[in-house]
Amino acid sequence: MNIILLQYTPEPEKTVALAARLCYSPTALGELREKLSATDIQSFLEKIMSLGHQSVLEHASFTFGIEGISRTTSHQLVRHRLASFSQQSQRYVSHTKRFAAVIPDTVRDLPEARELFEKELAAQHEVYTRLVAMGIPAEDARYILPNATETKIMVTMNARELLHFFAVRCCQRAQWEIRAMAIEMLRLVRPLAPTIFREAGPGCLVGPCPEGTMTCGQLVEVRERFRSM
Repeated sequence: MNIILLQYTPEPEKTVALAARLCYSPTALGELREKLSATDIQSFLEKIMSLGHQSVLEHASFTFGIEGISRTTSHQLVRHRLASFSQQSQRYVSHTKRFAAVIPDTVRDLPEARELFEKELAAQHEVYTRLVAMGIPAEDARYILPNATETKIMVTMNARELLHFFAVRCCQRAQWEIRAMAIEMLRLVRPLAPTIFREAGPGCLVGPCPEGTMTCGQLVEVRERFRSM
C-alpha cells in the first residue's frame, strides 16, 4: 500500500478560520485575512471545534493518491459519499499480464491457506486471459477478477468528511486494510492542520466507544496510540 498526499488547500487552518470569522464579522474579507494571526487562528479553531460548528471545515480539502489496495477496500472507501473519487478502470486497463493481488496476513501466515489462495488467483488469471484471447471484451472478462485484485484511486475529501472518515475507519473494528489506509492518511494531514486533526481518530478518543457491546475493549490503549502519533 502506498499513499501520497497529492494536493491540499494552502494554509488549511487559516482558510477555515477565515470562513468562520466571516460569519460573525462585518469587516471586509481582505481586511479580515490581513488581521488573522497564528494565535487568532488556533484559538478560533479550538473554539469552533469545541462547539461542534464544523461546516466551515468544508472549505479545506485534501487529495490523496492511493495504490496497492484491494478492490475489497476501494468498495468500502467509495461508500463515503461526501468525497470525489477517480479509480483505475478494469474496463480499459488490461489484466492479461498477471494481476497483482492483496493477500491478507491471516492467509499469508498460514502456508496451507496461502497455497490455496495463490492457486485460486492463478486459476482466475488464466480464465481471464483465455477469455480475452477468445475476443471477450475486457469489460466482460473482468467479471472473473477477484476482490483481492489491486487497484489505485485518487480521493478528495474536505476536512469535515475526513474527521468522519477517521472516526469510522481508524476504529479497531474497521476492516484491517482500510484501517491501515485511514491511519496513514491521518499521519499525512495532522501536521498540516494540527488543531483541526488534534482529536482525529476513532470515535472513542473523545467519548465512549460508539460500538457499544461490540467494543474492542482496548479503549485506553487506542487513546494512547492515537494521541502519541
